[in-house]
Amino acid sequence: MAPTPIRMRPLRAEAAQHWQLSDGEIHFLWWFIQGSIMEPDIRRRLHRAWGFCERHAWGALAVEAAFRHGFLHGPAVLYQDLMERALRAFALRGPGQGRRLARRLRATGPCHLCDLNLSRVAGAHVRSERIVEGRDPRALRAFADQTRRYWGRTVCGRCRGDGSSRRCRPHLLEEVRRRGLSDVASHRGLVEHIVEHLGVYHQSFVWGYHGTETDEDRAALISAVGWCSGWRDWIRFVS
Repeated sequence: MAPTPIRMRPLRAEAAQHWQLSDGEIHFLWWFIQGSIMEPDIRRRLHRAWGFCERHAWGALAVEAAFRHGFLHGPAVLYQDLMERALRAFALRGPGQGRRLARRLRATGPCHLCDLNLSRVAGAHVRSERIVEGRDPRALRAFADQTRRYWGRTVCGRCRGDGSSRRCRPHLLEEVRRRGLSDVASHRGLVEHIVEHLGVYHQSFVWGYHGTETDEDRAALISAVGWCSGWRDWIRFVS
């Protein structure tokens, strides 16, 4: 089934400020999506931190969606890499599985954007039109609306505050450290599901595969960001 055409909602001024990104952070993300994401040092930082912190993970996705008009190739590449790494982390046998999984899934470095400390940078030398465009949330909202029925099934129950057994990586780590690992097959199954569908979405950017992805495949990108960094900011955004 072909993906549903994206329909943009009217811009609401309050939504544009949702992620509270500074002008400096938006300017950095504009350069980031021009190719900085492929620099080896930055890729290593993103790998160690499992992407970004929760606020910056969703903020970066929103900014890229705004500048790329919903063409999210860069995030698909990054999160396919991270989710395949997560799936390898679940290759567990023998005793001490919880301890080994926690070691494999923990972040070993800070969020790259937090580390740059651009939150107070005003971006005086940045074109104001670029900042306005980067704060426009409509492309991401349209992407969210189009794929909601699929990513909604993967939301962490702790983040959403319901009885779902789904867990994002941060909450899974917290529970493993506190109570040990249980229902490993279910958690691994969620990661496998995301990897499978995100792989199709990732491949759809390759010449000869355009249009082969479905809404469920696109939704896997949102599921991957939520799994890696947490869902609470996203839930507030789409509510």
